[in-house]
This record gives sequence, structure tokens and C-alpha cells, in this order.
Amino acid sequence: MLIASYNPAGMGDNLVVLTQQATAYTFAQQENVVQFINKNEEVIGYNFINISQSLDLTGVNGQVFLSEEQVATLNELIAAAGFASTLTVDQTPKFVVGYVESSEPHPDSDHLQVTTTVIDNDERVQIVSGSPNMSQGIKVVVAKIGAMMPSGLIIWPGALRGVESNGMIVSGRELQLPNAPQVPGALILPEDFAPVGTPFDAKSAAAQSLFE
Repeated sequence: MLIASYNPAGMGDNLVVLTQQATAYTFAQQENVVQFINKNEEVIGYNFINISQSLDLTGVNGQVFLSEEQVATLNELIAAAGFASTLTVDQTPKFVVGYVESSEPHPDSDHLQVTTTVIDNDERVQIVSGSPNMSQGIKVVVAKIGAMMPSGLIIWPGALRGVESNGMIVSGRELQLPNAPQVPGALILPEDFAPVGTPFDAKSAAAQSLFE
């Protein structure tokens, strides 16, 4: 997993890269590279200070999808700073067209649904959803583990009221699509939108016109 973000207005000229979730960490800084380490002494990410000296991120504000060449540059910075670990390229899609194969009431909630949802590579994941329009047999957009929402929220494995949830079935509002209803509710895609497992690009013409 490799999640990178760059927000020059809010955080200055710093590229933040995460490789896993952690609620507690320590850090060590060498030159312009800060390494984050969790309580198990595993590297969970880096902060690259003054990153524009090494990467051209002009016009970027939010998530950065790093190429192999860019990751190689970051690994050179890590090595030059004296750290031993390296980053691995992750170009797997994090937003995909999904299909809700089943939807059952949550055992400890009157508004949550526990779904089995098909994503890419015919994989089935359990996702707990609070969408009032959730039901079996609908085509949806799934934010997989490691996805970064437009708001900056990162999707990690979790649980809702004791039930495991791996991903998020998202709304048009959460994807910040034009004219999306500003109320809770999963984005239900037209049956002919795209095959299940297809990467979903919120900036594509097809996505931008969903609420026209």
C-alpha cells in the first residue's frame, strides 16, 4: 500500500507518504526526510520536506498517484538520508465499480446494513453501510482499503458496532460529483455504466455526468 498526499497551501512543500495505518508512532529525521515508525518498530511512512526540489508536483493538491520513476526518486532520497527501508509502487485502483451481492441488517443496529460486495478480480469484501438506500443487487462505487476520499479521509480496515468492514460504499456527495444530492445515500450506478471491477474515476466524463 502506498498513499501519498501533497497540500502546499495547508502543509507547505511536504509530501506525506503512508504505507500502513497506525494510531501511535515515533519519528526520526535525517536531512529533509522524516521516517515514521509504529509501536512494533515497523516503518509506516515518510514526510519528504521541500519535495519540489526533487519532484515536480505543480498543480497537485491532494492525493498523489506516484509513478515508478517518482517512487525511485523518493527511494534515492531515503537512502541518501541514511534510512534502510524502501517504498514499493502501488498502482492498483482504489475506487472501483462494485456489486452488492447481499445486504443484511446489522445485528446491533437499526440503520446499518452488512453487505457482501463484489469488487475487482471477483473479490468479495464485507462492508458495513449506513446508506438508507442500501439493498441487494445494486451497482455501486467502492472505496477500497487505501483509498483517499476527496475530503482527505483515508479508508482503513475497521469495524462498525463490532462488525468488520473493509472498504466504503460511497455517495455522489462524498465523491464531490456535480449536482449530487447533498443527503446520505449510496451512489447507485446505472446497470450499463461499466462492468463490476472497473476502476472508477470521479473526474471522468461519465462520472461527472451522472447527475445531469
